Amino acid sequence: MDKDFLRQISGYGLTTAEIHYHMPDQPSLLQLFIWQHHDLAPDFPSLRKFLDFWQREIEGPLHSIRIAHQRLIRPAEFQAVDGIITVH
Repeated sequence: MDKDFLRQISGYGLTTAEIHYHMPDQPSLLQLFIWQHHDLAPDFPSLRKFLDFWQREIEGPLHSIRIAHQRLIRPAEFQAVDGIITVH
């Protein structure tokens, strides 16, 4: 089986992080970086690893981070509907 599929079954979902950081040569300016990866909420181990790398290796100091997370595999939703649908 595909390893990404197995991770999704075990609770991983698509995580998007909007990372604002200060430009190294112009500290008063903010730049935006979008990071997207399969990660496990609410601890976000992959994102934390990436941010640790950023703070250790990249010159642009972090300003703020906004995170969105969506599980891709979840129980199906079913809604009963009254009525007749005619298909031609």
